[in-house]
Amino acid sequence: MKLISACLLGIKCAWDGQDNYKSDKAIELLNSETLIPVCPEQLGGLKTPRAPQEIQGGTGEDILDGKCKVLNIDGEDVTQKFITGAEETLKIVRLFHIEEFIGKSKSPSCGCWQIYDGTFSRKLIDGDGVTTALLKRNGISVITEEDL
Repeated sequence: MKLISACLLGIKCAWDGQDNYKSDKAIELLNSETLIPVCPEQLGGLKTPRAPQEIQGGTGEDILDGKCKVLNIDGEDVTQKFITGAEETLKIVRLFHIEEFIGKSKSPSCGCWQIYDGTFSRKLIDGDGVTTALLKRNGISVITEEDL
């Protein structure tokens, strides 16, 4: 059993109200694995669609350590919603004894290894999203759809 970013399975929960279904690989996993779809941003109370959001001046680890914030493109601080969504995702992980999460690459929530830099210019930096950082802190293996 694995947790997966819901948008990767065609659920329209991405920031723009769309999905991130770009490859059959995630769907093919359904033939051999039980996949539990989650959208940490929705679990944190953000609506869909929503303004684009990026971590400002750091990574998901820095958010968890209180060193920076998540802002949307309009300047609204959505940090607590990201933290709440990550915590709710961790509750699901614990409830179902999940050991692996397949996250949406580059996402400020689910990104693994690289995320956008906070300038809304599509520039990438090394680091994880907020949910990925929390899951890794709790011993959960994380990959992205690009790793499938």
